[in-house]
Parts: sequence; structure tokens; C-alpha cells
Amino acid sequence: MRARQAVKCYVRSVIPQPIKHHMRSIIPRRLALWMEREPFRFSEDGLRTIHNCDFTESPRFIEAYRAGEATKSWGTAGNIRWRAYVVCWAAEQARHLPGDFVECGVNRGGFARMIIEYLGPGTFNRKFYLLDTFKGFFEASLSEAEKTGVAKKYPYSDCLADVKRTFAPFSFVEIVPGPVPDTLERVPATRVSFLSIDMNCTAPEIAAAEFFWPKLSSGALVVLDDYGQTAHLEQKRAFDEFAARNGVSVLSLPTGQGMLIKP
Repeated sequence: MRARQAVKCYVRSVIPQPIKHHMRSIIPRRLALWMEREPFRFSEDGLRTIHNCDFTESPRFIEAYRAGEATKSWGTAGNIRWRAYVVCWAAEQARHLPGDFVECGVNRGGFARMIIEYLGPGTFNRKFYLLDTFKGFFEASLSEAEKTGVAKKYPYSDCLADVKRTFAPFSFVEIVPGPVPDTLERVPATRVSFLSIDMNCTAPEIAAAEFFWPKLSSGALVVLDDYGQTAHLEQKRAFDEFAARNGVSVLSLPTGQGMLIKP
């Protein structure tokens, strides 16, 4: 009791009277606002929102997400449903445009398998090219900062055999193993409507963007998986410069992704 009284006396002596009145008025108001706040409807993958996320209840999306998740491509990332939904949405828009699909940075094929399920393998009337080393980073492509940063963050393993098994039922999928940019010329597509870039390091990502940009159909979508993530600032800066050179800008998404639209 004496200690509590001493604290009260100290507060009275240190905090000026006008501030005391302000505290009395603002604290209950903030508490009321906190109690009236809508509950979060989504809290995953660094994204928390009160807004509608009914895609998580869509049977079509649920089945597609499960197909991608079954490849174990996303490692320890946990649930990445909103990020995955962005990829599905972009692929669906791209299906109405002329051109093939290209994914640079595949790992075990989670996003590609999900896209095929979401669009329907029987309706896939174009090629889907998957480019990756399928065994982790190509060290010569890494900057010094990336060698001690992202290369330590993502412990990849050799997965080419598993990827070939996953996509064996789909004749329209072309697997292109090896490091980008060395493999880019092995993609014969003259038109591209969808481009996913997720190689977690700057040099090959920009090389892929530079190579495919002239081939993109008008309205084609480019999804950048790492654009807004704090561990990938080097990539963000490089893509901001790339976009400026090409007279466009990157749409930064709260999922950490970025998106470009070819004019």
C-alpha cells in the first residue's frame, strides 16, 4: 500500500495537470476503439487483415492449393494462401492472352502445380516452361551480400527427379534445368502471357525479366515473389530500376509480392 501511494505521489508531482486530463480522456477512448475493432479474418505469411478473404473457402482454390502444397515446395514458409491466390489470379488473367507460361524459380513445383490445377489441366492449351537449377543457388549468380544472406536462408536440395515425377502427366510442361541466364535461350516461346520470377537473388531475376520482357503480350502479367520482403531489398531496388527503364512501375502487394503489367 505504501509503495502504491508513493507511485501516485510521484506521478502527481512529475506529470503536469493538463497532461493528466488528456490521459484520462484518451485512454478510455482508445480502449473502446480497441474493443470495437473488427476481428482479423486472415493472419498468415506476414499479412493480417480484417478484410474479406472468401477465396480461402473456394473449393476450386482449396483443391489447387492442396495440389501445390503436396509438392512440399514451400518448405518452412507455412501457409501462404494469399500469396498463392495472387499467383492463381494472375494465371487466370493470363490464360485469356496469347502466349506461353514461364516460371523462373520453381523449386519443387508448388506454384506451377497449383496453377495447372486451378486452370484445369484439360484446358491448358499452351506450353508451361519451368526454369530452375532444381538444386539450389548457382553461386556464381550471387552477390557478396546474397552469399551471406539469402543463400543461408534457403537450404535447397536436389529435387529434379521429384519435379519430373510431379509433372510427368502434363505433356505441355517443359522442364528446363540449369542456372538462369544460361538456360533462357532454351525456351523457344515467342509470346509469353504469364511470367513468374522467384529465384531469391538479383542477377538471374533481372536477366530473366530482360529476356522475356520483349516477348510478353500486351497485358501480360509478371509476378515477383520476393519484391517486398525485407530480406530481398537488393532485388526490389533492381526491379524498380528495371521498371523505370521500361516505362512502368511495380505494384507492391501486402503479401510481399510485386506485379508488373506489360503495356
